[in-house]
Amino acid sequence: MTAIANHTIAWGDTLSQIAQRNGSTIDALMALNPGISNPDVIYAGASLRLGGGEGAAGADSASTAIGTRAVAGTDAMARGGNAASIAQQFLGTHVGELKHSGQLPMQTWVPDNVNCANFVSACLQEAGVIDASQGSASVDQLASNLKGDGWQTVSLQDARPGDVVLMQRDGQSHVVLFSGFENGQPRFIGSNNVNNDGTQSISWGGASGRYEIITPPR
Repeated sequence: MTAIANHTIAWGDTLSQIAQRNGSTIDALMALNPGISNPDVIYAGASLRLGGGEGAAGADSASTAIGTRAVAGTDAMARGGNAASIAQQFLGTHVGELKHSGQLPMQTWVPDNVNCANFVSACLQEAGVIDASQGSASVDQLASNLKGDGWQTVSLQDARPGDVVLMQRDGQSHVVLFSGFENGQPRFIGSNNVNNDGTQSISWGGASGRYEIITPPR
């Protein structure tokens, strides 16, 4: 039996990069680490099994990649991350906890049921796409700020992960982020009113009907 090699997943790592650096493949690493169900999502700080002897693929906790912050193995993350990949780190987090955690530059005074623009602004700031003066806890103000700074409407087919998705109609406003396509269908992520008490948590979805996607100057 050969010695078992482990790698501590670092921020920004992707499974394909780790495989390439260690002369392995994504499939081989997933076989050694059955806790990874999605090759595009691994976790910073977790231990990843790189090799081992007979029976390594059946290992349990030593081969399970678990952690608190997901690292999306997308092309965008390989380039350093974008607002959507940053947002994915907080999936399932109650916005009331998130805005007081200091993990994102969110405004803490915003009520727990209306943080969509607060969250999107913070993710854009964290990604380095905008500065604090451009962000806003108001959907309409955020849209005005971004369009005033040259953000342009783009078709869904031309949208890129991290683009901003606006729903401003019938007196209602909401905003989320475009996160790419899965099985040919667009995916959106944001602070949505998914909790039983009407408050928001970070979740997939949030865009339906008529929406406008805006992208920064290219």
